[in-house]
Amino acid sequence: MLDAITGQNGLQQARVFKESMDLTGIVLTKLDGTAKGGVVVAIQEELRIPVQYVGVGEQVEDLQHFDPDTFVQALFESKQ
Repeated sequence: MLDAITGQNGLQQARVFKESMDLTGIVLTKLDGTAKGGVVVAIQEELRIPVQYVGVGEQVEDLQHFDPDTFVQALFESKQ
């Protein structure tokens, strides 16, 4: 599980975890805040580890399956 607001530090955390264990996916939390979630792209590009879930709030119900299309669309909408 990575905190979206850690930015590039999240990539380093993912590297260390990957070296220590067999990762099958990432859960990215705090995606509802000011974080843009750019670490998603870096993790998938460099480490080839898919983002499985994203947290968009503080409740268990706020944990959602990650949809790359929705994520990219939201990135572009936030720029307008």
